[in-house]
Amino acid sequence: MVDERFDAIVVGAGMAGNAAALTMAQRGLKVLQLERGEYSGSKNVQGAILYSDMLEKLIPDFRDDAPLERHLVEQRFWMLDDSSHVGLHYRSDDFNEEKPNRYTIIRAQFDKWFSKKVQEAGALVICETTVTELVTNSAGKVIGVRTDRDGTTVLADVVVLAEGVSGLLGTRAGLRDIPKATEVALAVKEMHFLPRETIEARFNLKGDEGTVIECVGTISRGMTGMGFIYANKECISLGIGCLVSHFEQTGETPYGLIERFKRHPSVAPLIEGSEVKEYAAHLIPEGGFKSIPQLYGDGWVVVGDAAQLNNAIHREGSNLAMTSGRIAAETIFQIKSRRDPMTAENLSLYKDKIDQSFIMKDLKKYKNMPALLHTQSQNFFLTYPQLVSKAMQSFVRVDGTPKVEKERMTLRSFVSARSWFGLFGDAFRLARAWR
Repeated sequence: MVDERFDAIVVGAGMAGNAAALTMAQRGLKVLQLERGEYSGSKNVQGAILYSDMLEKLIPDFRDDAPLERHLVEQRFWMLDDSSHVGLHYRSDDFNEEKPNRYTIIRAQFDKWFSKKVQEAGALVICETTVTELVTNSAGKVIGVRTDRDGTTVLADVVVLAEGVSGLLGTRAGLRDIPKATEVALAVKEMHFLPRETIEARFNLKGDEGTVIECVGTISRGMTGMGFIYANKECISLGIGCLVSHFEQTGETPYGLIERFKRHPSVAPLIEGSEVKEYAAHLIPEGGFKSIPQLYGDGWVVVGDAAQLNNAIHREGSNLAMTSGRIAAETIFQIKSRRDPMTAENLSLYKDKIDQSFIMKDLKKYKNMPALLHTQSQNFFLTYPQLVSKAMQSFVRVDGTPKVEKERMTLRSFVSARSWFGLFGDAFRLARAWR
């Protein structure tokens, strides 16, 4: 493949890998990026939302030519039972700003563009190449990688592991454990194509305005999970994901979930008459703060999903990936500028910077939330959505029943389902996990 030695090798060409490779190449480092997919983005199944603040730090003028779909002016949250939804809806014309804050994107298109920027910055990007193992010296320091191209070995001062949540390379090398089934979600997604004017009419949009709908409730069949609907220019991204451990326990199937999700009375009218042109599945890190592995060692750092850097509560992944990739690259450049070796002691600066960033502060804030949602999924994703829907129907239905009696019936239904002790306990656990 190549006989050169590099300042850094980046394994993976997703958001984190591209951010790391771009940042180092922009600073004049000699960078090799290896991607096992046919092209950057060929394996990615994010919904997807792009956060402009994080990308602007890498490519300030990205809006000039990036393949953006719609800028988001609206956020909807739906709690569904089997026949209805209770929603929270926020929309603001303030988001029709000169430089919008969030966009929907299609990862296959966006990542190709991102990879092109990496190459223009001077990095060598080689796709359809699998890194089979890390190469170490007699002291155990990582000094390069071995690939599936005739067992070719490539050497570098440091290796950036941006290989995604499964992280087979890092786990094989013993740098971190295989993610537990309780720490990973399996998400499936479909792309539903419709005329642009149909999408805008159904979602009440104009121009390049966009909306996202995030859904919880009985659609996950009592498992910890969430559905999503994103309006793009000429297609709708629709998907749902649940914990792998819950799929194992219940015997539910991802394709079964998405089929039921599409048939829900609140969802079906949005995609009626659409043509499905893409179906894909992907693993998503869900363990939060307590599942983050060692982030650095002698000759290596880990970024993005491979480092379990995903804020499941706010559905933020790409911004954490880009930020961690950039911080890792800046750390490596700083060490190189001092002409210091890429030892664990020096690379610990990466962890220090991550700790000082919003990434670790946000993940630490919600450190107890994953365990709560994972162990109380039947209550939060099945029982309460059904109770809330029943309460709302009672509130709006006029049938001659006195309102005071309706209130008593609603209260009795909650107490009957959870008991007073259970209700107060759930509220206390949720409040404690949220702070």
